[in-house]
Amino acid sequence: MSEEEKARQAMTLAVARSVRECGAVLGEVRLAGARRVSFGLYRPETAGSETAELRLDLAAWLLVLPEEAVFTHLTGAWLRGWSLPKVPEGVPVFAAVRGGHRRPRRPGLLCARLVGEPSYDLRHGLPVERPEEILLRTARDLGVMDLVIMIDSALHLGDIDVDRMEALLKSRRPGVRQLRTAWLLSDGAAESAGETVLRLFHRAIGVSVQPQVEVVDDAGRLLGRVDLLVTGTRDVHEYDGEHHRDKVQQRTDLRRERGLEPAYVRRGFTLDDLLNHPGTTMHEIDRALGRGHRSSRLERWRVLVSNSMYSDSCRRRLLLRWQRATGVIDWFAVA
Repeated sequence: MSEEEKARQAMTLAVARSVRECGAVLGEVRLAGARRVSFGLYRPETAGSETAELRLDLAAWLLVLPEEAVFTHLTGAWLRGWSLPKVPEGVPVFAAVRGGHRRPRRPGLLCARLVGEPSYDLRHGLPVERPEEILLRTARDLGVMDLVIMIDSALHLGDIDVDRMEALLKSRRPGVRQLRTAWLLSDGAAESAGETVLRLFHRAIGVSVQPQVEVVDDAGRLLGRVDLLVTGTRDVHEYDGEHHRDKVQQRTDLRRERGLEPAYVRRGFTLDDLLNHPGTTMHEIDRALGRGHRSSRLERWRVLVSNSMYSDSCRRRLLLRWQRATGVIDWFAVA
């Protein structure tokens, strides 16, 4: 037996163990303590974290999927631990099956066809499609900003093989054009989705920045590493997420901000600043840089946001499309 066959056999056994351990069963179960995963698919109810519960649900889904099926799209990205855009509730489970196998049709499950040689990884004992293929599948649904967030995270985690990605981008498969645009905007230095959104905002309004820069004072002493440094200035722009509201984190942030002064000027931005008040935010940046204010610069940013999961209408549109594909139609949502 070749090494490749041994590796595939080991992965098959690991997947089978995950299915067995989740305790999933097929058929109607009307007993207390049973959790309904989908129509005719149940598993024992547990009291784990939301993440642990979702992993058990995915293991249960393997009971209705054919052999060599893998998780892909947003499901595969989540299992790989990538940062994700603002994903709505009710997103289906995304899987892919080999060409000769049937594609199960159940509410809450969307199946695609695998192409090329069989190749997948294990994450938490579950089969996940290659990173490049995951990104290509999401590129057929999501916007450029959503994709950049995922690519940044995948690069930061070392998941992407650049040679394979470049080869994929030279193909003519559906979604390649959108993925290529996002690939050119990506930067593996980003450490969070919010930081990626902030960097894209600066790019859209024509402000050059350097991500994850180590800054020093005039004596050469290291002051720390910052999210974004505006090129040619001592202006530090950083994304302040929800965790910055924590009391302990706030005290740490204030000490860090005082440490950057007077060599650098730090400005913090929230998602609300970028999505709901982009004009005011750009005005502040323009004033700090001493450049004239032109509202036309915001047009590129508004297009990015409107075609992303950060737009309410875009999220609803995608969710309805996925629900129709799984056989679920919410007529009230389109009334």
